[in-house]
Amino acid sequence: MSVGHRTAQCVLCGPRQAHLPRLGGLLRRCEGCGFSWTAQEQATEDGRYDEDYFAGGGYDDYFRAAPRRFEARRRLRWLLSTVRPTVLLEAGPAGGYFLEAAQRAGITASGIEVSHAAAAFARDHLHMPVRQGYFETIAPTLTADVVCAFHVLEHVEDPRAFLHAAHNALTPGGWLALEVPNIASAAAHRLGTDWPGLQPRYHRWHFTPDTLVRLVTDLGFEVVRQDTTVFRYYMPLAYRLRHARHLLPADVLGLRSPRLTHPRLGDLLRVIARAPRTGRST
Repeated sequence: MSVGHRTAQCVLCGPRQAHLPRLGGLLRRCEGCGFSWTAQEQATEDGRYDEDYFAGGGYDDYFRAAPRRFEARRRLRWLLSTVRPTVLLEAGPAGGYFLEAAQRAGITASGIEVSHAAAAFARDHLHMPVRQGYFETIAPTLTADVVCAFHVLEHVEDPRAFLHAAHNALTPGGWLALEVPNIASAAAHRLGTDWPGLQPRYHRWHFTPDTLVRLVTDLGFEVVRQDTTVFRYYMPLAYRLRHARHLLPADVLGLRSPRLTHPRLGDLLRVIARAPRTGRST
């Protein structure tokens, strides 16, 4: 992931549309397209995404092997149901477990990670080829037929610049796979500021199915698949059973289904899109 300063305008419509407060002023919402972003200016030093963040400061521990390998296998299964990568580049691989799963499936896989601690963990503990630095800077120097970014786009300084870099890393006709929290989900509407996907300290951008598709297509990609799932789909069964009484009906469906097609069902939004077959972006 990459980090920087907040913007005061919609990344889809620019400054020409009015910005309405949302969730008590925590977010801003574009009146033109409905896109939302975190309103408060907060410090965004790279160190925020260092060891403490990945060891539980931002989310559950990214370095715990068993749950992360479970999550990686499920995410790879979803990707392989649509795409068969030869060379895969992952933005923000954290501890490297998805890269590990991809390599075990016979895919040449590498990553770009902004966090020094996470990149070092992926290299030293899993022996994954992870470069430390900004995706927007490094990716255009590489070539892949699939670029993946799972829970990265909501963090980056400029989503357009990020997707432009992904476009430039892809071979003609290559594939882009994204996953972000779905602020249009039933869980987000029910829980409001308590929704786990909000994370205003870390998440700049808050996507709906419509705004994510518009952003991706604006950058020249063709969306070929869009669906939702739930956070708990990536959690081992024992954890889900311990917390079963807190699950929404959509979560119960998600225990068995790898995809939920209604845009309000799952609180995770996923897209697979294809780059033009005529060459790299300029």
